[in-house]
Amino acid sequence: MAEAYIVAATRTAGGRKGGRLREWHPADLGAVVLNELIERTGVDPSRVEDVVMGCVMQVGEQATNVARNAVLASKLPESVPATSVDRQCGSSQQALQFAAQAVMSGTMDVVIAAGVESMTRVPMGLSVALPAKEGFGQPKSPRMEERYPHIQFSQFMGAEMMAEKYKLTKDQLDEFGYRSHQRAIAATQGGAFKDEIVAVDGKDAEGNVVRHDVDEGIRFDVSLEGMKGVKLLREGGRITAATSSQICDGASGVMIVSEQALKEFNLEPMARIHHLSVIGHDPVIMLEAPLPATERALKKAGMSVDDIDVFEVNEAFASVPVAWLQTLGADPERMNVNGGAIALGHPLGASGTKLMTTLLYALKKRGKKYGLQTMCEGGGLANVTIVEAL
Repeated sequence: MAEAYIVAATRTAGGRKGGRLREWHPADLGAVVLNELIERTGVDPSRVEDVVMGCVMQVGEQATNVARNAVLASKLPESVPATSVDRQCGSSQQALQFAAQAVMSGTMDVVIAAGVESMTRVPMGLSVALPAKEGFGQPKSPRMEERYPHIQFSQFMGAEMMAEKYKLTKDQLDEFGYRSHQRAIAATQGGAFKDEIVAVDGKDAEGNVVRHDVDEGIRFDVSLEGMKGVKLLREGGRITAATSSQICDGASGVMIVSEQALKEFNLEPMARIHHLSVIGHDPVIMLEAPLPATERALKKAGMSVDDIDVFEVNEAFASVPVAWLQTLGADPERMNVNGGAIALGHPLGASGTKLMTTLLYALKKRGKKYGLQTMCEGGGLANVTIVEAL
């Protein structure tokens, strides 16, 4: 089987809901990333054979194949095709895996995997709420109801179920959330994100044009006492808004090429795709899937958790990475080394290639070899991607 290489990776800085990216149409935001990948590699844009773009709320401004719309808003020629992927929060991680599979199969040489989500302009849940409001039904079918009677699938409830199942205390979750902000602050102030972020023009609260190159969700004045004081989302629960991922606008992407393209375009690879997989798991607890997915992936790759130098485990809710650490016995100093979605934001369909971008630059900075990325996804799914930095 042919090898697949990542030769460029970039992301926008995250924007808060209603924040500096509020006036960006998502197709235009996605186009920024596509243009930047071409700029960074120097690859002839007409040689891009496909664009695979993750997006979760594919309605309104993100409808009608937002990937193709991003191509048409970019500097890429009309001849470049594109398709949109919805694997919920793992959408652009799946886009990356589809792109890698195309290259590994030998059918394509240059593919862009990307993701975009404007949670300001296309609010979370809109693709369900809008049709339901107009009388067009809802996703849970009668046969699903027979299999899962009286169950309302909920990521929030899944997060609480995980906290209870793994006996995680509110203090543990608060401390993890605090650490996410601390690491994001250190990474930002230390310039760790400088090379991965593509700056764009944003608008401040007064409507003035400002340079947007710092993740807007980071609380630079965070304190553990302040986090502990945030109200519980459910009486008797353990999750608060401070231990949940932030609503976020953003785009991200990577370029994946074959060995032949490496030589033809004289490209320097950032990493080689070492392993990729995805599993289905319990859709009720829903967010637990990264735990068995990681165990399975490591076994299939012939590796142990200690072989991995840096992990990115999406912080949808603090209970997910904390339970993951507890189950895998991984070194917490290797996970989310620059903070995660609790501090940096979780732009749904863009998070997969966003995490991969941060993972690649973290490996490079540390001079390390192997990185693993995983994330929980709606419906009880989880992707795992392992890369070898070069």
